[in-house]
Amino acid sequence: MRRITRREFLKALMQTAGAAGLMQLLYACGVRPTASPAAPGVTPSNTPFGPGGPNLSQFGSAAGSSVPTFTPSPTAVPPTVTSTAAVEPAYLAVARGGDDPEILVRRAVEAIGGMQRFVSPGANVIIKPNICTAFRAYKFAATTNPWVVGGLVKMCFEAGAGRVRVYDFPFNGGCVDAYKNSGIEEQVLAAGGEMEIVSFDKFIPVQPQGNAAFQSNKVYRDILEADTLIDVPVAKHHGGAGLTLAMKNLMGAVENRSAVHTSLQRHIAELAAFIRPKLTVIDGIRILLAGGPLGGSLADVRRMDTVIASADIVAADACAVTRLFGWSAPNNLGYVRIGSEIGLGRSDLENLKIEEIAVEA
Repeated sequence: MRRITRREFLKALMQTAGAAGLMQLLYACGVRPTASPAAPGVTPSNTPFGPGGPNLSQFGSAAGSSVPTFTPSPTAVPPTVTSTAAVEPAYLAVARGGDDPEILVRRAVEAIGGMQRFVSPGANVIIKPNICTAFRAYKFAATTNPWVVGGLVKMCFEAGAGRVRVYDFPFNGGCVDAYKNSGIEEQVLAAGGEMEIVSFDKFIPVQPQGNAAFQSNKVYRDILEADTLIDVPVAKHHGGAGLTLAMKNLMGAVENRSAVHTSLQRHIAELAAFIRPKLTVIDGIRILLAGGPLGGSLADVRRMDTVIASADIVAADACAVTRLFGWSAPNNLGYVRIGSEIGLGRSDLENLKIEEIAVEA
């Protein structure tokens, strides 16, 4: 069977899925389409994939569903760099220092080829930060730094994007309150972007070819339709997974998070292999060392003033494991190891071209 594009997949899906996109009344992680109580005030080789993409055949094939199979098109794979610069862009960049998160984001993304590498003129862009809760200001490091997200929105428009939306699916409180109280909405709107409010009928069933874990789950349609998906998590401790980084941040793209938790480390890697953001930017401005994913104590927060950027989601996570949290080896985090094993990306940091950038205050 020939491979189909995202848009062909979605067209076929809408013809066959019927009412499958109706909102479910109960969600495993407690999200409801109702407003939540207000939170306290806020103070504001060169490609990571082989020729055939990730090898998911070991996970078996989905069967017995009328939903069409979907193999991500080549556009879902981070592009190789086409540059006229004399110096080849870095595979991964780590920017540190200063007191302006936006400068760190700009320097890190510039070092790996610039935003124009990932965003084409007129592109429909979705930025996926971590906005998991309506009850934490950014200073508690449970949600992505607002100025990191705002900086990315600006850079996308500078590269010629036609539309830039910021999306997440909170599990602790309502979407509207989470966007506002995290401080992210203010920065996104100021940069000309939009906040995508979760619409439950946009979660559509998918049947990733060779990816058994998600054959019965639903993925947010706009993420599949986007020309560019940028994954921008805050780096933090997680009581179940060990750490929440870029691969785990993609759990906000699916409706049924409990299905992912049944075999958490492997399913995180499988989800990342299916969705494949073009760009990963890890917010290490403030990191959460304990009490994750929600935190709540400033004693558990460490200011690192660091941003990591790469087209390779596994490499970005691997770098965060060692550089931000001091783990002895990247593969000690299960989903990093599995992502490397299935060919999603690379965790052998010693063999990668990494640019270290020091930003002065």
